[in-house]
Amino acid sequence: MSQADDERQIRDVIDTWMTATQAGDLPRVLSLMAEDVVFLIPGRPPMRGREAFAAASSAPGGKPRIEGKSDIQEIRVVGDHAFCWNHLTVTVTPPDGAQQIKRAGYTLSVFRKESDGRWVLFRDANLLTVV
Repeated sequence: MSQADDERQIRDVIDTWMTATQAGDLPRVLSLMAEDVVFLIPGRPPMRGREAFAAASSAPGGKPRIEGKSDIQEIRVVGDHAFCWNHLTVTVTPPDGAQQIKRAGYTLSVFRKESDGRWVLFRDANLLTVV
């Protein structure tokens, strides 16, 4: 597989993540990440693993509607790992009718190629702030 093919597959992972998130398809989002994924979010301890992500995404009170736009700035593939940084804008609409929350900023993501050839999110540092 060429570098261009790997980069295209990583772009597809990001696009699928955005679409699945907007659709509220948590199982699909979980399938796009490594079992041992780690998320770094300002002001919080690291979130480790798919189970922690699923628990955070299934908080009581109903599911918020999440819409986002990703503007990929760079993807670099190095063997079975790749990094990507992009500008992300996310709007969260709470299920209770509360005011929307809009966040924007940069993310730095590390992807890993699994033994079956799929690229998955491995590490993610999210620097979004409230707009």
